[in-house]
Amino acid sequence: MLSALIWLPVIGALAIAFLPQTQVKKGSAIVATAILILDFILLRQFDIKISSFQLTENLPWLENLGLNYSLGVDGLSLPLVVLNGLLTWLIVCFCDRQIKERNTLFHVLMLLIHAGVSGAILSTNTLLFVLFYEIELIPLYLVIAVWGGGQRSYAAMKFLIFTAISGILVLVGFLALGWLTANPTPVFDYATLQTLSLPIEIQVTLLVVLLLGFTIKAPFVPFHTWLPDAYVESTTPTVMMLGGIVAKLGTYGLFRFCVGLFPDAWALLSPWIAVWAGLGILYGAMVAIAQKDIKRMVAYSSIGHMSYILLAAAAATPLSMVGGIIQMVSHGLVLALLFYLVGVIEEKVGTRDLDVLNGLLNPIRGLPSTSALLILGGMASAGIPGLVGFISEFLIFQGSFSKFPIPTIFSIIGTGLTAVYFVILLNRTCFGKLDNHTAYYPKVSGIEQLPALILTALIVILGVQPSWLVRWSEVSAIQIIARVPETAIVASTSLVNEDSNHSTYEKIALAFRRDPK
Repeated sequence: MLSALIWLPVIGALAIAFLPQTQVKKGSAIVATAILILDFILLRQFDIKISSFQLTENLPWLENLGLNYSLGVDGLSLPLVVLNGLLTWLIVCFCDRQIKERNTLFHVLMLLIHAGVSGAILSTNTLLFVLFYEIELIPLYLVIAVWGGGQRSYAAMKFLIFTAISGILVLVGFLALGWLTANPTPVFDYATLQTLSLPIEIQVTLLVVLLLGFTIKAPFVPFHTWLPDAYVESTTPTVMMLGGIVAKLGTYGLFRFCVGLFPDAWALLSPWIAVWAGLGILYGAMVAIAQKDIKRMVAYSSIGHMSYILLAAAAATPLSMVGGIIQMVSHGLVLALLFYLVGVIEEKVGTRDLDVLNGLLNPIRGLPSTSALLILGGMASAGIPGLVGFISEFLIFQGSFSKFPIPTIFSIIGTGLTAVYFVILLNRTCFGKLDNHTAYYPKVSGIEQLPALILTALIVILGVQPSWLVRWSEVSAIQIIARVPETAIVASTSLVNEDSNHSTYEKIALAFRRDPK
């Protein structure tokens, strides 16, 4: 089952490479639809009461090196796997209008990116994780370098250098961890590594190496400088994939490996990490306010919103960890929606300049439906109640405040600043008076609106009914932080009384209230 999510897109990519040009999109859409169906089957087979890996697959490979083909899914990886499938489906089916040439290569690369991301998320062997973590870099580099904007070569090379360094650091950290546990062969199995008890000095050293690697990938300040160039120069489908799911490999690694494998070191460094997160949120918001290019503004907003996940990991409480996992999903949905709408505006109007755009909400000559969806996307990004961004931020703030009140207050201020720059964007873009001589913009067709409508529907539905999203990750989030000092007691209390009438979400809330801190 899990192997199919990795190898189906690879086989599909090889197959469509030999199709006639007119059949490429149809073939790619069939493969993406099959992947999405498998994701829904996976949701049905997943047991939310089990905290360990499910549907595991294990095939001996290079056993002398400790590299085995080991896959599994839990409440941390499952939402990201489904998000990856959803975004891939939307992109290959509806979002390739900007790709005017080399259409076959584009669809092949998108399916390979999907395979690499799924492989990394599903890997339970750390070396296998690194292998997939690095594989997706090449197709991403190509989609930026081939179809990007005027500075695409510079942006693609900068992306490749930064993310390659990220992969090297992660590999060094895992190799060192494996060699330290060699008895007689290195150990790279995640479940086995979780049971180890290393000296605090070794934990801190390895944690710092992995932390640097994953924060470059995410990225967090000050390792974010590749992000604005890569996002701005990428086409709409590329930036939806890059910002929506690929960057989440960094935060996924943060939760899975940094918190999960080095609990004592994480508790020691967490106050500094929390301050780092709070400052990153403020930085991203303030730089976004200063932008004139709406695509660059959304790109910088991503830096701040990803830092909420860093704060959640630093606190390592049941509520914050669940909120962090949900923030990965909600941020992926909202960011994909915003970048898609910015792409539509650029395509129809011909500019992304805030000083030029105005009056797009005009019902006759503007882009009223696109503007209305942009307003909703801005509200979701700002954490307005009733939309999916609210529940994730609320859980992070609620779970982090008792441990790190000052960084959490910084984060709450950052949420207010998010509203500021989106008000600026919406006021200048959607409202005002259109130029009577030049503003006769092409209408947005129904098929062009469909991806935005699907993403908007998910943002609203999951905002109104957040338990549909939260319930998948609660038990696994508690298991990840079970060994982190000062949270083990809280985690254990939330796992008792499984037969009571309380839902898992209520148990987490009760456990948090019992926290002696």
